[in-house]
Amino acid sequence: MLTWAYPDFVVAALALGLILGLLVWHWRRGGRLAHLLGSRPRHRGWKALLRIVAGGLLLAAVLGPSLGVSQRPVRTAGKDVWLLVDVSRSMDATDVAPTRLLRAQAELQDLVAQFPADRLGLVVFGAEAVVQCPLTYDQAAVQTFIATLRTSLLPAGPTTLQAPLELLLSRLTVAPSTGSPAPPRATALVVVSDGEDFGENLEPTLRALGRTGARIYTVGVGTAAGAKIPKANGSFVVDGRGRAVQTRLREGPLLQLAAQTGGQYAELTNQQNGFGPLLRSLRAMQGTAEQVRTVAVADNRYRYPLAAALLLLALDVALTITTIRP
Repeated sequence: MLTWAYPDFVVAALALGLILGLLVWHWRRGGRLAHLLGSRPRHRGWKALLRIVAGGLLLAAVLGPSLGVSQRPVRTAGKDVWLLVDVSRSMDATDVAPTRLLRAQAELQDLVAQFPADRLGLVVFGAEAVVQCPLTYDQAAVQTFIATLRTSLLPAGPTTLQAPLELLLSRLTVAPSTGSPAPPRATALVVVSDGEDFGENLEPTLRALGRTGARIYTVGVGTAAGAKIPKANGSFVVDGRGRAVQTRLREGPLLQLAAQTGGQYAELTNQQNGFGPLLRSLRAMQGTAEQVRTVAVADNRYRYPLAAALLLLALDVALTITTIRP
């Protein structure tokens, strides 16, 4: 079935109308000059027809007529980017407007749009960790999952950074069940959190992640002054003594994650947005393995109308030379 690579028929129709208008103007001008000189120009009808057909063929070549589909291999040197997002109750704090989590969601959606050729995945964590979206090339799917993040996704409890790291470590080190092992891919982990960690020692997990070649980039969301944690009824979360809990940004664990894996730490506050430098670092991270993907490509047959148009224009030139020969 005939399709078009650039089906902008409105512009094509305007261009064709312009060509016809110029030809009509040229025809009338040639007729007036011939009348003044008392001569009869030769091949006027043939030349006009040739130019109309040649113009139409050139427009068809620009529109890109495609007939048939072929399978072509495409080589990519992509990377895997895992987004690890803290959805604990402390991410509802408002020291970063409108809340820590809502601000992080907006920045993450912008980040996802910058990696069309890479696989992205999403993990949410708090007292436990869950893969919200497995690795995929589908940006729209990742954007949808990010938009649905809430602090009520996971059961309440003390936040642990170890849970999401061990979850991804198990995925990075799993052996293939059949066939030859897949080539290693460059892997980046982007941890977005306020840094509050009530888990165990991270050293063993970080050493194991380092052996896989994965880099951890961390984003600290919050301020040193901190804020209270609001509840749905308008009150605030309180501790065992009945006092409102003041949650603050804890940079220490996030700096440790980035430093021990060759990553980078950035801050996200009302005054500072570290996603810009973070994005540049992620882009500079080269894929370590080529992947061959087969895609269906429409066969663009623009060469045929283009060649026909050039032949007709050459014939037009030949007729012009014959006409002006004494």
